[in-house]
Formats: sequence, C-alpha cells, structure tokens
Amino acid sequence: MRFKTLSIHAGQGPDPAYGAVMTPIYQTSTFAFRGVEQPGPFDYSRSGNPTRKALENCLAALEGAKFGYAFATGMAAEATFLALYGHGDHIIVHDDLYGGTYRLLTTVVADKGVDVEFVNLRDLDAIRAAIRPETKLIWLETPTNPLMNLQDLGAVAAIAREHGIHTICDNTFLSPYFQRPLELGIDVVLHSTTKYINGHSDVVGGALITNDEALAEKIAFLQNGMGTCAGPMDCFLVLRGVKTLAIRMEEHNKNALGIAQWLERHPKVDSVLHPGLESHPQYALAQKQMTGFGGTFSFRVKGGKDEAFRLLSSVKLFALAESLGGVESLIEHPWTMTHVSMPEEARAKMGITQNLIRVSVGIEDLEDLIKDLEQAFEKV
Repeated sequence: MRFKTLSIHAGQGPDPAYGAVMTPIYQTSTFAFRGVEQPGPFDYSRSGNPTRKALENCLAALEGAKFGYAFATGMAAEATFLALYGHGDHIIVHDDLYGGTYRLLTTVVADKGVDVEFVNLRDLDAIRAAIRPETKLIWLETPTNPLMNLQDLGAVAAIAREHGIHTICDNTFLSPYFQRPLELGIDVVLHSTTKYINGHSDVVGGALITNDEALAEKIAFLQNGMGTCAGPMDCFLVLRGVKTLAIRMEEHNKNALGIAQWLERHPKVDSVLHPGLESHPQYALAQKQMTGFGGTFSFRVKGGKDEAFRLLSSVKLFALAESLGGVESLIEHPWTMTHVSMPEEARAKMGITQNLIRVSVGIEDLEDLIKDLEQAFEKV
C-alpha cells in the first residue's frame, strides 16, 4: 500500500469486539486472563495496550519498518533509547541539535559516565576521526533544529556499519512522508509525535521505530521496565492525526517554501535557512534524500535582539510559542525559548544568534500569512 492508504489503515482494522472503524480508546489498566497461566494478548497497559499497539503498527508501516514503539513524550523516547548506554560508552552527536536533546545528553546521560562528543556530522572525515573502539552510537538530526543543517544519512550510515556502530535519526521535522531514514541505512528512527505526526497541538508523544530485531527487543524491554509508554488517550489522538499526515505535510511544505522565498527577497532579512532554497548550502543533498522540506525553518533579521523582538511582538496570525508541526502557524526565538537551556557559549558556538527566528508554518492561507509578516516587518 502507498503512504496515504497506510496512514489511514495500517494497524487499524475494524475493532474485533464491535467492528468500530476507528480504533477505540482502551482506557483500561488491566486485562483479565483467559484462565490460570493463560494471559490474552494484553495483560497490563504498561506492557501493552490495543490502542497503543495500533499506533505503533501504523508508525512502523509509515517508516517501512517491522517494529514501532510509542512513548509518553519525545523526550521519553530519547531517554528510553539512551538507557541502552552506560559508563565507558562513547556517543557521537551532531553539534547542532534540539536544546532538549542537548540538555538530556549533557546532564542525565553524561552523568551516567557516557562520553558524549559533539561533532560536525556534515564532515565525514570528522566522523571517522571521532570514532573510537568504545563508540557505540551516532546520533543524527536532519534537518537540525533550528539551523536547518542536513546530514547525509546514507554516507553516515555506511561509515557506522563499517565500525559496527548503531545510528539513530530524529526525523521529527520531516515526518516519514518526506524522509525515511531506515531506507538510507539508519538503524533507528526517532519522532516527537507531538509535532507533525499528530499535527493538532493537543497531545505530546514520542516514537522509536526500527527493523533491527535485537534493538527492538531491548527497546520493548526498556519501555515496559521504565514505564515510559504512551497512554491510550494520547495514542488515540495521534492515530486520529496521522490519518491526515500526507495532506497536511503537502500544505505545510507549500506554505513554508512560499514564505521562505518571500523572506529571501525582503530587505530586512539577513538570511533564510530553508533546504528547499537553492541558496541553502546543502540544497543538492536535500533533493537527494528528502521528497519535501516540511513546514519549519529559520531566518535571521537584519540587526539583533531588539529587531527580532519587535518582529515577534508584532505578528498577529503567527502565535509566539514553542513547539512546531501543528495546523496553526507558530513563531519563536530559539535564543530565549527552545534553546535557552543550552549554555550561552554553546548556543553561540552552534550558530544560534539573537537575531535568529524560527517559524513553524501551518496550513492557513499563504497570502494571509505573508500579509501578517509584512505588517510585522513594518514595525522592525
């Protein structure tokens, strides 16, 4: 089946109890055994739940995978996977990434004795130079948040395989509709399902997806043992959202590219960071490994923090808020919002400047969104 069909039907056949077309919310903690030593397919919702299983099967199908696992949040998915690593292990991470991931890696994970090394993963020679005998994982995020840098997934995966190292890619910005890392050799895909997969800004969730049976068994054990699974109501909401993922992503993509092209011509804009623009330094790579560009990108206004703040304070349709991927358009200031947990020197080294603004473009009318930005720029 093709993507649009899978998003509606994968893992979601009519419910066997009463034939419900939409997977019901199994809002229950425990399931009766059929008899002594005869459990049914589910016994306790931390270990498994029919609503969650439907979502996990659907997400796996969308990424072209065998195994999927749904978590309470994107960070819960990250924390669960990183629990696979301990004292003495070495992890290579891209040096430009989401602030929450940076915080988790540099505090919780590093405190366990894991050596976390930040490397420019766009430089394949730098990756090879960073690999040690104790290197266990390469962590990718492409496009990166918020600078929209790309990593060559196929090339990085090939290097990792040569050395017996696992790879994981955060695919949140593009969703499986525009990028499928497993098909390029990546071992595990990570999603914050809060974002595009759900798409309605009304639930938080995460997912890990893989074709590696050994890794899948470990993830399932940790999901149950750590209790980081998603609840049935949240899974129901994500299942509802995922049915329109393909349609929404097309609109996000069209609107974001249109705004990026408009911003690139604006006299008060210093630069636009969008991989769908030919001015992006990795435009060719984007064409190779992505089938679209998503709805989130960043730009720099001319000036500094004051000019950025005036713009942020003047928009009307764009809501000043963190997160991304909903049907409504959001705008935010990475320096003081999504990446504020990073030390100031780390933000500066990464390239997050005080005139940087990130937008999550929704599915409103494109002309209305441009008019909103146009009137806001008049205040800058």
